[in-house]
Amino acid sequence: MAFFTPWKLSSQKLGFFLVTFGFIWGMMLLHFTIQQRTQHESSSVLREQILDLSKRYIKALAEENRDVLDGPYVGTMTAYDLKKTLAVLLDNILQRIGKLESKVDTLVINGTGANSTNVSTTAVPSSGAVEKLNVADLINGAQETCDLPPMDGFPHCEGKIKWMRDMWRSDPCYAGYGVDGSTCSFFIYLSEVENWCPRLPWRARNPNEETDQKAMAEIQTDLDQLYRTMQRHEEFRWMALRIRRMAAAWIGAVKSLAEKQNLERRKRKKILVHLGLLTKESGFKIAENAFSGGPLGELVQWSDLITSLYLLGHSVRISASLAELKEIMKKVVGNRSGCPTQGDKVVELIYIDIVGLTQFKKTLGPSWVHYQCMLRVLDSFGTEPEFNHAHYAQAKGHKTPWGKWNLNPQQFYTMFPHTPDNSFLGFVVEQHLNSSDIRHINDIKRQNQSLVYGKVDNFWKDKKSYLDIIHAYTEVHGTVHGTSTIHVPGYVKNHGILSGRDLQFLLRETKLFVGLGFPYEGPAPLEAIANGCAFLNLKFNPPKSSKNTDFFKGKPTLRELTSQHPYAEVYIGQPHVWTVNINNPVEVENAVKAILNQKIEPYMPYEFTCEGMLQRMNAFIEKQDFCHGQVMWPPLSALQVKLSDPGKSCKRVCQESQLICEPSFFQHLNKERDLRRFDVDCRSVESVSDITVPSFDVRRKHCVLQGDLLLFSCAGAHPTLHRICPCRDYRKGQVALCRDCL
Repeated sequence: MAFFTPWKLSSQKLGFFLVTFGFIWGMMLLHFTIQQRTQHESSSVLREQILDLSKRYIKALAEENRDVLDGPYVGTMTAYDLKKTLAVLLDNILQRIGKLESKVDTLVINGTGANSTNVSTTAVPSSGAVEKLNVADLINGAQETCDLPPMDGFPHCEGKIKWMRDMWRSDPCYAGYGVDGSTCSFFIYLSEVENWCPRLPWRARNPNEETDQKAMAEIQTDLDQLYRTMQRHEEFRWMALRIRRMAAAWIGAVKSLAEKQNLERRKRKKILVHLGLLTKESGFKIAENAFSGGPLGELVQWSDLITSLYLLGHSVRISASLAELKEIMKKVVGNRSGCPTQGDKVVELIYIDIVGLTQFKKTLGPSWVHYQCMLRVLDSFGTEPEFNHAHYAQAKGHKTPWGKWNLNPQQFYTMFPHTPDNSFLGFVVEQHLNSSDIRHINDIKRQNQSLVYGKVDNFWKDKKSYLDIIHAYTEVHGTVHGTSTIHVPGYVKNHGILSGRDLQFLLRETKLFVGLGFPYEGPAPLEAIANGCAFLNLKFNPPKSSKNTDFFKGKPTLRELTSQHPYAEVYIGQPHVWTVNINNPVEVENAVKAILNQKIEPYMPYEFTCEGMLQRMNAFIEKQDFCHGQVMWPPLSALQVKLSDPGKSCKRVCQESQLICEPSFFQHLNKERDLRRFDVDCRSVESVSDITVPSFDVRRKHCVLQGDLLLFSCAGAHPTLHRICPCRDYRKGQVALCRDCL
């Protein structure tokens, strides 16, 4: 009875079956007796009675099994496996009935004196005009009707089906999910278990999915639980203090956002936050140095991320050690199967850093592949597609310890929106002031003074002639810490390390915040601009990159910085940001005079406020999905197609049109028929795997399409071909979101 394996009969069902089957046989025996007496009753009557009993049995069985699942990821009573079991049962019954009918007919004919040699025996019952049911084929899935829906929006589906066709026997777990070698079973698995294909329209939903949807997220306005969570870790002390300082602003922001957009009917996600940089195994000691002038950019971003997730109402578990990580993921640690773990999802989203990524992969082992799509990797400077793609990076000779993860490049979350191939997570620019401070700060008069952005003495090296120009017009202040100040000009009034509150007061009485060219892309210029200072931003010519600057060597990006703070240069600009050439004294002097001759109001880009970050994070959580084949966000209504000149990247050509390159749209520009809608006439087509495609040869009308979906890149530029670029609009002050994205 091996064919009963997919659907196990309970003792109650088996008993019911035996009683019913016994009843059928009893009817047959009774029929023999009746036939001996009447000799006129047709066998068709008995056949109808037997079929009626069979129908009643199947109906009762179906009612009893209405809530039985054919598999853990399929809908109720889809009959995918149940019908195979019934097919075997009914095929056997029908064959036996056919033989019995033949004998009964013979008895009837003989009983009426007919010659047995003239008897034409009744054929084995079939479905009439319909071809005979082949049970063996049905068990193997061959007769499953499976009209596949269009795969538009699911670019991985076709490739995954090909892989399953060759590899489905490589792990017995696939059979456990109902995969049996048929295309239909591949499609069901890939649409309902791994989500790479569109769901078949006739497949019912798994009731477990509907149950999961009942856990809805509700905004939080009480931070006590978050405080208790943070207090369990000494490594979180600096972040906990930041959250407490900003609590009123955060709570006001989430209430304000809830009034502006609908935050109801959001699924409450199970989220893991693993801070690899704070683990003892990392050896960085960032938490230990946080109170003595150490780098704080990462801690700022992590604290703001954690607060956003909590306020938006999600279930958050935080790990800062390998022991905690193993405890949270214990259900899947040690799973050697090629398939996802069945049952409740341990987590649905994972926020992690590059250090934690290595730890996570090692901890999970083979199960790592099932959680890759859930990862969101905090990555300050970004990871470009050609470094992310392991084989491509190796072929290009890129030697970096930070790339080769083979993730969707949008899974990397950056500090600033400088790399459109990645996602912009950002942070919140802290105000540091309480209500009484704000009342007092409005009375502060702007002084004819500047504050230099450089807390380390070495940043000031070779900058005296530049600072002399500024000193000719303003008093110069600094916040240099440490014992060495040999590069700091004697006329600078140095305050040393200041608290955030004291720094805010100093900025409020300052007119000019002076960049020295380093550090690159820090948060301090935004704090200064938010307090009403103008930022003197140093221009880089030639631009700085890993090709000419040691700081960027080894980082997984070829991005070129045109200034100390490209975001401030491109997205803010004058009168708040003045980008100048340090080697041009006249340009520097003119900028200083222009700044001092006008009143500059405080300005904060919305995306760096608490509310702006909450809005962006909520959109990412609700809309960004790398675990399903179909990525229809941002909406296609935002797509604007541009052709670049040879040698120009899509990032650049979109930016020149005040647009953003949107990598999610590349999949909609990678087929000949799609390009025709945008007046790109491909008379010939080829496919390659490279970061410079899709591209177009205008003269030959030749299209070069992308052969590897992980290599879609806004950064790539082709020396002779025109890039076909997917651009989109963006919201003023919220560049991560298009106008129709909410």
